[in-house]
Amino acid sequence: MSDLIAKAAIDRRVQEIIEPVIADMGFELVRVRLMSGKSTTLQIMAQKPDGTIEVDECGQISTAVSAVLDVEDPILDAYTLEVSSPGIDRPLTRLKDFEQWKGYEAKIETEELIDGRRRFKGELQGVEDDEVLIEIEEGTIGLKFEWLSDAKLVLTDDLIREVLRSRKDAGQIDETQFDDVETIIDGDEEND
Repeated sequence: MSDLIAKAAIDRRVQEIIEPVIADMGFELVRVRLMSGKSTTLQIMAQKPDGTIEVDECGQISTAVSAVLDVEDPILDAYTLEVSSPGIDRPLTRLKDFEQWKGYEAKIETEELIDGRRRFKGELQGVEDDEVLIEIEEGTIGLKFEWLSDAKLVLTDDLIREVLRSRKDAGQIDETQFDDVETIIDGDEEND
């Protein structure tokens, strides 16, 4: 089964080169994208198995990946390397992501039209075999993972609250920071 970590051929080639390096360091590769515009950027998203990553760890990954990419040299043009966390409204690139984030809102796009549409937004209901389950307005539907072209979590107050709570529980933020953000989130809900 394929995944959404790397879409384009060059992204898949970079994935082949860097994924073993990142795994040996104790991290999971979440996404690889070579993006062109005014300048070219190689974006790498990674995390620890618990879903966290620190800024200095991104730097360590950047150093290790740079070294192996300099040797393998898969990208012809000059580029900037960017290593980051997946963020709160993270891309969902592996089947396990859809199970892990069950109960949260997501946007999913498919390669082909499914019942006349390619975009689906709703609450993730987990996975069943090779299908991603999502509750949309019409009810819960299953989309084969191989049909997906893009998927990401939607930034909601519940998602922010859960991510902050997990970071607080892991000791990554102190109680006062959590309380300040909780007050802001609760204040936003009262204003809605």
